[in-house]
Amino acid sequence: MADSTASVPAPRARRWPYLIPLVAVLALGGVFTKRLLDVENGLEVTALPTVLLNTPVPDFDMPPLPGHAEGLKSADLKGQVYMINFWGSWCVTCLYEHPILIDIAKSRDVPLYGVAWRDTPEKSIAWLAERGDPYDKIGQDPNSKAAIAFGVAQAPETFLVDKKGVIRYKQPGPITPDAWRNDILPKILELKAEP
Repeated sequence: MADSTASVPAPRARRWPYLIPLVAVLALGGVFTKRLLDVENGLEVTALPTVLLNTPVPDFDMPPLPGHAEGLKSADLKGQVYMINFWGSWCVTCLYEHPILIDIAKSRDVPLYGVAWRDTPEKSIAWLAERGDPYDKIGQDPNSKAAIAFGVAQAPETFLVDKKGVIRYKQPGPITPDAWRNDILPKILELKAEP
């Protein structure tokens, strides 16, 4: 009579395939945590540069969020220096950036326009109701038409546009207090001084 236990694998040998997904999730969690810590410590976020720098803003015409009187149209924004911020209620790093956007809005240094990217109106409205609404106007971009035109690769991303409607600066990832103070605000003041 053959030994029936000889063909049964040892319990440890059967467990290793189940550990692969766990290891993958832990590795991704580590990368995500490091990225958030880098942002909090003021380290530069690696991102793709925009090919649109120093080119005219793409034309866009986005409907408003329900309860907001106006949407967001490129034609309405000419003649002023402004920032346009792509965000979403699903975006974790947008949580980090949002208090800084609230402070920027309170300073009134520059008009701030929002693009609710890949979101439902209900989620966007709930997110802003809970955290505050820093935007002068908000457009909806659920199908990424504006995001594609701007070459947005991640959220949040913010573009600084001059009076002639030309993109002059791009902030990949969240705006940090250092980026605002050292890079963005000086650029805004420079652009406002231009004829």
